[in-house]
Amino acid sequence: LKGRTQLSDAELVAILLGSGTRKESAVELGRRLLQRVNNNLVELGKLSLSEMQQINGIGPVKAITLTAAIELGRRRQEAAPIQRQHIRASTDLYEIFGPRIGDLPHEEFWVMSLNRSNKILNSKRIGSGGISSTVADIRLILRFALECNASGLVLCHNHPSGNLTPSDQDRRLTQAVKKAVSYLDIDLLDHIIVSESGYYSFAD
Repeated sequence: LKGRTQLSDAELVAILLGSGTRKESAVELGRRLLQRVNNNLVELGKLSLSEMQQINGIGPVKAITLTAAIELGRRRQEAAPIQRQHIRASTDLYEIFGPRIGDLPHEEFWVMSLNRSNKILNSKRIGSGGISSTVADIRLILRFALECNASGLVLCHNHPSGNLTPSDQDRRLTQAVKKAVSYLDIDLLDHIIVSESGYYSFAD
């Protein structure tokens, strides 16, 4: 209820252990394990499987689970953070969506979520239609935005005909989405229409 940071080291270890013994709970077993290494997690990571199993209540499975968790923590420390692509202009969007849907024989509608720095969080196809139209459900767009904790959104669909002029339906949808997401403190940054020969940007 209060989040993982509120748990003690012994409680975190207890979650990995899963159970204790007949005489002690998993938390008590975790506390006893940590006492073996003077409550130092670095030293805990140095214990071998056989050394862990010397503690009553810790068998091969529990020892392997603990070792795997420690190894994951080590690898996380070594891993580089995800370098999210930064959207600076409509050309950046076209470079992403043009190759993806620009030459399709049918229409597809995509939505992209961004953080406050306009870096991409995720993108998703929410509609696929025929040669001349597709349906984009605003409720699906809102759900996607909330699931991603988005600060900004970009809409994109393609025109298989190659005509990049927005239809009245395109304009109405853009305004409707812009209004809807504004209630959630989310900005609609752009809506681009792509084809194999170029793109149209509402923001531009």
